[in-house]
Amino acid sequence: MTYHIAIDVSSVLRRTVCELYSNLVTRPTGATVRRAIEEALVGLPEPNVTVIDFSHVTLLDFSCADEIVGKLLDAQQRADGRPRTYFLIRGLHEPYLEAIEAVLERYDLAALVQDPSGNVHLVGTLDDGARRAWHVVRQRGSVQVQEIEDELGEPLVPWEEVVSQLSSRRLVVRRDDGRVALPQAS
Repeated sequence: MTYHIAIDVSSVLRRTVCELYSNLVTRPTGATVRRAIEEALVGLPEPNVTVIDFSHVTLLDFSCADEIVGKLLDAQQRADGRPRTYFLIRGLHEPYLEAIEAVLERYDLAALVQDPSGNVHLVGTLDDGARRAWHVVRQRGSVQVQEIEDELGEPLVPWEEVVSQLSSRRLVVRRDDGRVALPQAS
């Protein structure tokens, strides 16, 4: 069972920095919000999908995106598999998405982003093979690794390693039955 948790970044900002506005600007503001999110993550049941929701944020600059998304995801991925938290970012307007993509590139990270229609996209840095394997998982819902090889038709690619890379970067979940799924669908 995967638990689902939503964190409204605007509410965190108002609670930790200022109730008067919902602009995420300056590095200290972003660091304060990130620490509050990290505190909220402590003790959550695992595995979980944590939705970082920017829907009510009126302005997001690069420094805040770096502090909140870059440092948060980087620390989680460096945690060597624990805690088992998967992130889904939602509510990104086009300029925010550009800032997030630049941050992900800076940290050599990839993340799952949900658009307003509910579709999930992969953004950030990832090699072509991993990106194609992830799209097979997204299209089918859940797959065995062999199904990825069958779909992509490249038996020389070590798909098991590719899926392990996606799993360690928390872009897919390996279920107990051996199937691979997107975190929010597991």
